[in-house]
Amino acid sequence: FQNFQNLGEEKTFVFLSKKVEPSTVLETSPLFHGLKKALARNKFAGPNFTESYCWPPAAWGYDVVAISHQGNDPLLYIPPVLTLLLQKNTYQALPNTTEVSLIVCPGWMKAQLVFDLLKTYGRNDCRDLHPVLVILGQNKEAASHVKIQGCDVVVTTPYSLLRLLEQNSWWLCRLCHLVLDEIEVLFSDAAEQVFTILGYYKKATAQARGNPRHQIIAVGTQWNKHITHLMKEFMNDPYIVITVIEEAAICRNVQQVVQPCMNSNKITELLKILDFTHSNFQKVLVFADSASEVEMIHKALKKNSIVSLRKHEESRCIARCVSEQWRRMHSSGTPVVLVLTDNWLQPLGITDATCVIHFSFPSLRTFGQRLQSMTDNFCTLRKDSSIDQEHSKAESVILLTENSSCHAPEILGYLQHAGAEIPQELHDLTARLLEFEEEKKLPRPLCGSLKAFGICKNRTACPDRHQINLSIDTAQNIPDEMTKTAECVSIVPLHIVHATNFFGRIVEKQEDKYEVLTGEMKNYFEVPGHRISAKTVEKSAFYALYEGALCHRVQVVDVPAKEEEKSVCKVTIKYIDEGRTSQVSSDQLLHLPAKFQSLPPQAVEFVVCRVKPIDNETEWNPKVTDHIHHKIKGKLHHAKIVHTLGQTAWVDPVIGVSSLSSVKVWINEYNIRSEILSLGLGTDNPGHLAAIEQLCRHMQVLDCAESLEPFVKEDTAGQEKVSSPQDISRQDSSESSNTSGSFPYDDVAQTEEAEDSKLHQQKCCHPEIKWFQDNDTVTLKVKIASAADTKCKFYKEKVVFSASSGEKLYLADLELQEPILADKSTCVIKDTEAVIVLAKEKTGAWCKLLKNKNIHVSLDFEHWEEPEEESPFSVG
Repeated sequence: FQNFQNLGEEKTFVFLSKKVEPSTVLETSPLFHGLKKALARNKFAGPNFTESYCWPPAAWGYDVVAISHQGNDPLLYIPPVLTLLLQKNTYQALPNTTEVSLIVCPGWMKAQLVFDLLKTYGRNDCRDLHPVLVILGQNKEAASHVKIQGCDVVVTTPYSLLRLLEQNSWWLCRLCHLVLDEIEVLFSDAAEQVFTILGYYKKATAQARGNPRHQIIAVGTQWNKHITHLMKEFMNDPYIVITVIEEAAICRNVQQVVQPCMNSNKITELLKILDFTHSNFQKVLVFADSASEVEMIHKALKKNSIVSLRKHEESRCIARCVSEQWRRMHSSGTPVVLVLTDNWLQPLGITDATCVIHFSFPSLRTFGQRLQSMTDNFCTLRKDSSIDQEHSKAESVILLTENSSCHAPEILGYLQHAGAEIPQELHDLTARLLEFEEEKKLPRPLCGSLKAFGICKNRTACPDRHQINLSIDTAQNIPDEMTKTAECVSIVPLHIVHATNFFGRIVEKQEDKYEVLTGEMKNYFEVPGHRISAKTVEKSAFYALYEGALCHRVQVVDVPAKEEEKSVCKVTIKYIDEGRTSQVSSDQLLHLPAKFQSLPPQAVEFVVCRVKPIDNETEWNPKVTDHIHHKIKGKLHHAKIVHTLGQTAWVDPVIGVSSLSSVKVWINEYNIRSEILSLGLGTDNPGHLAAIEQLCRHMQVLDCAESLEPFVKEDTAGQEKVSSPQDISRQDSSESSNTSGSFPYDDVAQTEEAEDSKLHQQKCCHPEIKWFQDNDTVTLKVKIASAADTKCKFYKEKVVFSASSGEKLYLADLELQEPILADKSTCVIKDTEAVIVLAKEKTGAWCKLLKNKNIHVSLDFEHWEEPEEESPFSVG
């Protein structure tokens, strides 16, 4: 049985492999009565749409696969699983034995959340359930201490479960329910481990006594290719519930095609596609953005003798008439194309199309809505076959042009997990857009994961930046000891962020100025008349704050909006000598005399190098952080600074020390990195420091440009335009200018006169450049292999190019003989060269390229008469 439902005005979609009557009201849902009371007590608002279809088959004990936007919510499966566990008669086939459910989560954080929910809803008037959270490190003896006996639910991760099974697998014979939480994450990050677990499960269920009911529930937000194998090999005729149309399309093998073309040739490409579809008698819908676009397509089809219907907001024909014409003409054997805007798909109610052509590039949400018009032709899943072996009648064709950048990343992500063939143009377009999005993050802090581990696993979703911003990262007033890279310093951790990231103070070996300052502040504020409350509280200003017997220097970092004048309010402050932040009442802040502000803030951020969480986790387990917190806070350590960036220092090693003052000897007590590894929850991270150094490499290019800025005559203000090989399509000068107040990280500029004297001092090389021209453009070929950190900036009469290759840095500032159109000039990076195309302001031949002679620049006679034609998708 296969059923697609589009329910009412809410435009809610559900695909069901078997018929299910939704349970939309909690009181009438097939849950244990005590569990219903517990959900009501906790003000549970559900069941939501997906839960209404997922709960019934799960509570009946059937295997279930559920894919939904809410697929990462544990309440999709916890209530029906608890219902089965609380119904004693379900397990009469297991005499004198307590049944066990196993929930496998992608990481320790999700496992902790599920465990907490089980404790909340597992308490019942008749019987309390006993969940166990199993998070194991690499220490083998830890697995032998886990107590499974007497528990009802085991919550764990794939890696932890396999470590447990190596030492203790007898309890698998009691296993009745297996839940795979966030199935797409499990299969993408730990597919081998998950299938090993499934193998254990299959073997254990085959050997179980009494033939009890066994159940597998898999929930997630995306379909994954491994789900097919899961259903075929390990599940028993599962119920499939999918409430995301684009995921149902992947499940049902809708063919996805991306057709690159130039924006000016879209109609021609559309006609080619329609010529093929007409020969195969397909029912075709063409989606456009606007009424004018619909009319343009309709006229083109009519001109080429293709029968077409059209529907948009300005057309007079009502939707019912168009829909009837569509069905009648196809029934009579007349192929017809329907051209429409997205807002008319729902009123037309078409679900039998075989081909959808996205003439306008869609967002992912719009993409899914368009696919809904083909649900009648999604392939059906046969019990004895794999989805991968079937071919759907339905086909989706996306026309990709140089202007299709806006939604490219989300469409690329979808096509990748759909397993579609993706042209390089879409990859390039996405890369340029993501680079542009990163540029917008420049005012944000540097990504904490990047600093702590050298990598950020999800840069697209991460709100912080992943590149250097000189105005932030080259902070002023840093302690002198921080500049002593590769030297040992004494530090005291004061504020622990997590196991390998903390704020602290560098203790000066000769005279500790901070200790002197605290003594003076203590004496000063002991005089009652000196404790003067701040009359006004201003952002970024410094104040004093008493906490117990201690007086701190603090800086206000945030104040509430002045909606109404209040004498007292809550403000956010930063303890400038410790690094922590807090909220306090404004009347607690005291006036801080200027003499106590002269010493720079002492708080330094420290990152311990070369260690990261095990099992591809992105955050430290609280056990590790708590252990390190109690071990190091407030204690003296010796550390070697291996890299610095602003107020952040990367240290390796960090040794906790104690002294024998009588003989002036330091005793090494522990190494923080070794301490983490000994807990079994951390592992080696050998590429950490190299990743940080690579991140900071192009700062040398920026420093070079910054030092030469006094030589630059910015007589082209307002004319500039930044172009990067990863940037999106052309922007006007207002978009490319730096409005955040931060240093424009790709602003590499210098004059030709300063080049010879300054570049050598800064260890920058001038690349070899060859050029040729036609009537409208000038093409420059910059010889540089495997270029990285490339930036190209255009002015009206100048172009500046910078890049790195291997250990060398390249910088070229070219003052042009004639003016160019900055916003239409481009830069393309290839394997062995960069190709810069300058759009001439006035057509015609240039007598020469540069105002001043440059020995590194010469004519390219091989291409003089016939310039190379660049792809529109390579435009930067």
